Amino acid sequence: MTVFGQHIPVLWQTVTLLALSNVFMTFAWYAHLKNLNDKPWWIAALVSWGIALFEYLLQVPANRIGNTELDLGQLKILQEVITLVVFVPFVIFYMNQPLKLDYLWAALCILGAVYFVFRA
Repeated sequence: MTVFGQHIPVLWQTVTLLALSNVFMTFAWYAHLKNLNDKPWWIAALVSWGIALFEYLLQVPANRIGNTELDLGQLKILQEVITLVVFVPFVIFYMNQPLKLDYLWAALCILGAVYFVFRA
């Protein structure tokens, strides 16, 4: 992909698309707990499904682009890192929950997974 005459590396294309898809995914999975808590579950499911469509419209191309240079394990671990990076601010700022030290421990575990999957 070229933007403003500059080639964007596959890794950055993948990370950008996965990060955007993850924002939609996080809202689809969890925002109904705040916004639709008083509605029947099936309404929340339909709204979440509609939001998830946008996630898939970004996630599928992200994985196809990423798969040109990354293997499936690397794509999966990359997704997990992005999930945590998106989820923590969502929990704190959107869901108004406190920052937990457990998020740091989870991040360190995922960092270990990144090391093992991406090492040469």
